[in-house]
Amino acid sequence: MTRSVALVTGLSGAGKASILRVLEDLGYEAVDNPPMAMLGDLVARTEAPLAIGIDTRTRGFDAAAVLAALESLRNRGDVQAELVFADASPDVLIRRFSETRRRHPLAPQGRVADGIATEEAMLAPLREVANMLIDTSDLPLPALRARLEAAFGSGGGMTVSVTSFAYRGGLPRDADMVFDARFLRNPHYDPGLRPLTGLDPRVSAYVEADPDFEPFYTRMTDLLRLLLPRFVQEGKKYATVAIGCTGGKHRSVHIVQRLARDLVQAGWRVDVTHRDIPGGIPAPSAVPTSRPVQAQEA
Repeated sequence: MTRSVALVTGLSGAGKASILRVLEDLGYEAVDNPPMAMLGDLVARTEAPLAIGIDTRTRGFDAAAVLAALESLRNRGDVQAELVFADASPDVLIRRFSETRRRHPLAPQGRVADGIATEEAMLAPLREVANMLIDTSDLPLPALRARLEAAFGSGGGMTVSVTSFAYRGGLPRDADMVFDARFLRNPHYDPGLRPLTGLDPRVSAYVEADPDFEPFYTRMTDLLRLLLPRFVQEGKKYATVAIGCTGGKHRSVHIVQRLARDLVQAGWRVDVTHRDIPGGIPAPSAVPTSRPVQAQEA
């Protein structure tokens, strides 16, 4: 029987400790910052699921060494090894360090921004291959817990996160795929629709009445039908599909809602976030219920 080993890494201040605590609540034995040379012994000495925190403060840290250790674990027959990466935008990290009055570990006497830049460069190879990339910039702790429970709880399989966003606020840092809905006609310019969101059926009808909506939506879902099973084959625990429009309130919100329903009907585990509307996560009545069975098609 295989057991899970999660290597948890990421930028300082991005929430690695919070991720380890959640995994510990899910039944993992959590060890933070053991020397790199001890990884093999830690895995050999326990039969429980294991979460190991690794970052630039770890003795013997080197991205290449972490990748080698990950490959070695994956070559064992009794272990399912995965890499979780905690990320956040530089502005958010600077604010967090300022609020806690902590020094950045890579710039103890210098500017926090310089330490963040150095650490981003050091960790870039790990961010690139992570099974699960979590951007905590605007992610409250309950939402972080929900994502980890979906990925590492009893359900198993890959979870697809679909999120709407406003381009003026920047791209979601953890997006695996981004689709641009700004070419569709904009409900913002209809005075009756402007105060509403894409959760309202009147906005939905307006967006779908655009003659280019259905061709766009069909091509997008065709692409997802091809790619999502490949992500599963690559061992991803979480895939994020981001859909953006100008204000993140109308077009992208409706498309996310429809896409989430269609993905659930196809059997995927799904969660929904709207980054730029109040509340962020729709009320249960507006969110499709995810099926626990992993599908092979979108």
